[in-house]
Amino acid sequence: MKSTIFLIALSACLSGCETAPRVEIQRVNVAVPVECKEPIPDRPVMPTEALRPGATVDQFTQAAQAEIERREGYEVQLRTALVNCAKPVDP
Repeated sequence: MKSTIFLIALSACLSGCETAPRVEIQRVNVAVPVECKEPIPDRPVMPTEALRPGATVDQFTQAAQAEIERREGYEVQLRTALVNCAKPVDP
């Protein structure tokens, strides 16, 4: 009886050894933050900020139109900096 139990226990122990564990290697892409070294463009002085109190409507209109052009140029610089920072990094 003892030998039967011993043989069953031995065969159970050895049965676990007969199959090798299956090893699977998976590649996982992980985003790694990288410092953006793109310089931040300086904000230009806006013409409407330099107007004196009591400026005429014509002066204000002229300054506002010049400010629109200046802001659009500044926006292009900011967008360029943003695009350069958002580019994927080559390994």
